[in-house]
Amino acid sequence: MELIEVLRTIRARDPARPTWAEALFCYAGLHALLFHRLANRLWRWGLRAPARIVSHIGRFVTGIEIHPGATIGRRLFIDHGMGVVIGETAEIGDDVLIYHGVTLGGLSTQPGKRHPTLGNNVVVGAGAQVLGPITVGDGARIGANAVVVHSVPPGETVVGIPARPPQHEGRRPTVGYGITPGCDDPIGEEIAALRAEVAALREEVAALRAPERRLAP
Repeated sequence: MELIEVLRTIRARDPARPTWAEALFCYAGLHALLFHRLANRLWRWGLRAPARIVSHIGRFVTGIEIHPGATIGRRLFIDHGMGVVIGETAEIGDDVLIYHGVTLGGLSTQPGKRHPTLGNNVVVGAGAQVLGPITVGDGARIGANAVVVHSVPPGETVVGIPARPPQHEGRRPTVGYGITPGCDDPIGEEIAALRAEVAALREEVAALRAPERRLAP
């Protein structure tokens, strides 16, 4: 039974090690998944208005918005969950872990496939935005607050804006809530590069103004 599978997943993957009762009654991600299963079944039967109503109730109760047309595999664990948005044509494989604030969204207003496809055993960190009809391969990890607009190979870890692999090989970021000390931060790298460029420009301006200063009375 899928409910038992998801409860086992919650107890195994959450470091808080909840009891069976806690996992059943206190995890919004589980409740959102149950609402989605009903809404998705209604959607596939062509009952779109009832499906959207069930989905909307699930959003009101859990703070997690899953379009009834989305395809979700087994044992999805949405940890905390508040603010998660999963679009209509999104596809999620088995044993995926998604943290709060994640968006699986689209970049186009045209009909058709416009949301991402996540493979099996993918981890998506808090606040990450995965956008467009891209594919995130099996076992890939997306860091917290990353913005992903290109496909991610299986087993790859990506962080930053735009998302890309960390520069130091062998260091795996803690993708759920951020990156571990010592890992490269792409945003920090860009800021450091800009600061260096500004400093070089200041030196050039100072050198150009030096003759004027010498001629000044």
